[in-house]
Amino acid sequence: MKKLATPQVKSPPAVREAGDGVAAVERALSIVAALESADQTMTLAELAVRTGYYKSTILRLLGSLIATGYVTRLPDGAYDLGPTAFRLGVAFTRKNALGHHVVPALQELVDRGTESASFHVRQDADHRVCLFRVNSRHATLDRVEAGQSYALLRGAAGHIILAYEGAAGPRYDAIRASGFDVSLGERDPSCAAVAAPVFGPRSMLVGVISLSGPRERFGEAEIAEMKRLLGPVAETLTRNLGGDWPVLQR
Repeated sequence: MKKLATPQVKSPPAVREAGDGVAAVERALSIVAALESADQTMTLAELAVRTGYYKSTILRLLGSLIATGYVTRLPDGAYDLGPTAFRLGVAFTRKNALGHHVVPALQELVDRGTESASFHVRQDADHRVCLFRVNSRHATLDRVEAGQSYALLRGAAGHIILAYEGAAGPRYDAIRASGFDVSLGERDPSCAAVAAPVFGPRSMLVGVISLSGPRERFGEAEIAEMKRLLGPVAETLTRNLGGDWPVLQR
């Protein structure tokens, strides 16, 4: 009887391929993030400087990103975000129930004459991102925009986030005691802000409402009035999101 040959099964390098795949995804997302954070379109050379990748690597990844619509190549050869990125932003706005609660709260504050109102959440270890923004009715405004990232260590909103994530120090103790923080010229010498936390279930910090504008409109009386309006709105928003408002020193 003829003995059948045992088939030779090659073990696929699953671990290596998975690792390579994850690395490629991370590099591609880094390119998208670089374009998202830039104020203008970017050349291949600028992308290489921003991401730290070789141009050949970027070109290979750009082929997939352009094919899927995350990046577009302009007639002058520069690159920018593509239509898929826009669709993701629209989908986020449509599906994110948080905005259905937050935006009316921001609008209420502006309608009552406050400075521009925005809602910030942590983005990564060093940054916060403005998710929603309603501009005030004043002729002059500060430069805060929905979708933009800002340093956690500069500005009242960032310090609120740090305070309720356990940061230590007199400033953070004061935030946890009062529920407010004020920054005067930290992020921008000409701007100022008053901010308050918003909580969700189990007292977890959901985000921060910030009232910001030109520094000259942040005198003691104006700050006190903004706190008077901001506190109840932050508390109501917390309850609408299923959270419990802590006992604070007003």
